[in-house]
Amino acid sequence: MHTHEELIEIVNASIEQLRPFLHDDGGDMELIDITDEGIVRVKLLGACSSCSMSVMTLKAGLEEALLKVTPQIKGVISMDDLELV
Repeated sequence: MHTHEELIEIVNASIEQLRPFLHDDGGDMELIDITDEGIVRVKLLGACSSCSMSVMTLKAGLEEALLKVTPQIKGVISMDDLELV
């Protein structure tokens, strides 16, 4: 089991791997929080915040990479998704 601090490092490293692709499209993302339930909350920035492909970036990009690295992560959501709830 990873500590919360280790999970933050793992998530940030995964975001760093995606960052060049995000920047190519004028966007970015930042880690906001990891819940006790293993949900990673990120904030989409720039073009990513309004991109119709942002769900794909979160699920097929970040979430898939994290699920391969640690079973403690259960999913990834955007803070923008939370604002809709």
